[in-house]
Amino acid sequence: MVGTLGLFNFRGKNEKRRSKSMSVGNGSVLEGSAAGNEEAAAGTQGSDHPSDLPESDQNEKLRQVMDDLAATFQAREKQLLTDMEQMKEKFAKLLLGEDMSGGGKGVSSALALSNAITNLAASVFGEQSRLEPMTAERKSRWRKEIDWLLSVSDCIVEFVPSQQKAKDGSNMEIMVTKQRFDLLMNIPALRTLDTMLLDCLDSFKDQDEFYYLSKDATDEEKGNSKRKDDKWWLPTVKVPEQGLSDAAKKNLQSQREAMTQVLKAAMSINAQVLTEMEIPENYLDSLPKNGRASLGDSTYRSITVEFFDPNQFLATTDLSSEHKILDLKNRIEASIVIWKRKMHQKDGKSAWSSAVSYEKRELFEERAETILRILKHQYPGIPQSSLDISKIQYNRDVGQALLESYSRILESLAFTVLSRIGDVLYADSVARNPSQATSKSPANQSSGNDNEKSNLMTLSDLLTWSGDLLDNDFEDSKDCKDDLSKDMDEKNLNVATSKVSYVESLGGVRSPKERH
Repeated sequence: MVGTLGLFNFRGKNEKRRSKSMSVGNGSVLEGSAAGNEEAAAGTQGSDHPSDLPESDQNEKLRQVMDDLAATFQAREKQLLTDMEQMKEKFAKLLLGEDMSGGGKGVSSALALSNAITNLAASVFGEQSRLEPMTAERKSRWRKEIDWLLSVSDCIVEFVPSQQKAKDGSNMEIMVTKQRFDLLMNIPALRTLDTMLLDCLDSFKDQDEFYYLSKDATDEEKGNSKRKDDKWWLPTVKVPEQGLSDAAKKNLQSQREAMTQVLKAAMSINAQVLTEMEIPENYLDSLPKNGRASLGDSTYRSITVEFFDPNQFLATTDLSSEHKILDLKNRIEASIVIWKRKMHQKDGKSAWSSAVSYEKRELFEERAETILRILKHQYPGIPQSSLDISKIQYNRDVGQALLESYSRILESLAFTVLSRIGDVLYADSVARNPSQATSKSPANQSSGNDNEKSNLMTLSDLLTWSGDLLDNDFEDSKDCKDDLSKDMDEKNLNVATSKVSYVESLGGVRSPKERH
């Protein structure tokens, strides 16, 4: 906690210097603008040169320009002071672990910072129910406050060797501080993803091809565009009777591809950060003694049969609701953690040591990871698992908390924007082919009769992930990451990833359900 206090205090000093420099810098800008105003004022006199005006008029114009300059400068200075007070209040709350009473009952600094980023995104972006640009006020607030929170990463450093030349000309090796590698690589990448998301929303500023009906619109007004899924509260999209123009549709396709890349990159970073987080002791203490107790007899027998088919396993498993999918994911993750621990135990007292060989244990773990991989691809919208929530809740690394929360909210926003683009494209397809209106909406097209299950499939359809990917070994994911890195290089992204097993790459799009 002492280290964190020093970290925030150091940052506060930097912010004061930055505010001062901003004031000085703005002074020069304002001087330039004042000169421009003076020239413009002179230009309004037609062909008369300013020097030809009476001296009293020149003095009056000069006083007017100086008054405007002084008012602008005072307003800017007042805004800087207000921002500084807001920043002090925000960081004071973080230092107290969200316990403003000072009673020492706050959460860790890492969790407080994670919650602050999550709450900021929720208040600024909301549900993002429409494809429209953010207001200037919301965008300014987002950029300002996310910069405040991310500034903490500037003080998270590590020692690295460096060469220094002495006065006598000899070289010596010394240790210097440098921003921690994972932050140095991933913070700029996440900032670029953030910019891509805002640019995507801004691209719909002047579009007039589609619009949204109000919530009070009648069924007659909605017509064939009425939503058929369970998200009835979202506004209905209306497009021209003949559908979108080729230019508008091309723009939507382009933005969908960009958001797909943003989503993949954010998921990759989030998964990697969760991998590096330690499994808390509270989670380990809550696990049963063996994998069979975690999975249940039926699921355990299905995974440990001689000939195992993951697709057949999922086909015979009840996945009709989000709760059942999440429960299966939790049980499989718990069993994998148990098997991993037992494989690394050397005391020989484990009940598995005499009953199951190391090779079989490893085989069962790989089968469970395969199931998790399929669930992750087919149902990306499910909440975070108990393991992920536990890691976030008990994490003490501020740097990891920054990366995890920032990547998670960008992943969630990209997911939402993709869904909104899908709504518009669906409305266009209905306009071109009215017979599709009797079928299911894009959230429901690739599923059975269950609306909730079909809604979870939306992102899989949007990303158009091939089913063949699920049949490949997870080692191929390295090639996928390499391809993603090439795509991201075009946007100057640097995503720090490494080859890990799928269970170590689990991520989510929602904030943890518990804080304490």
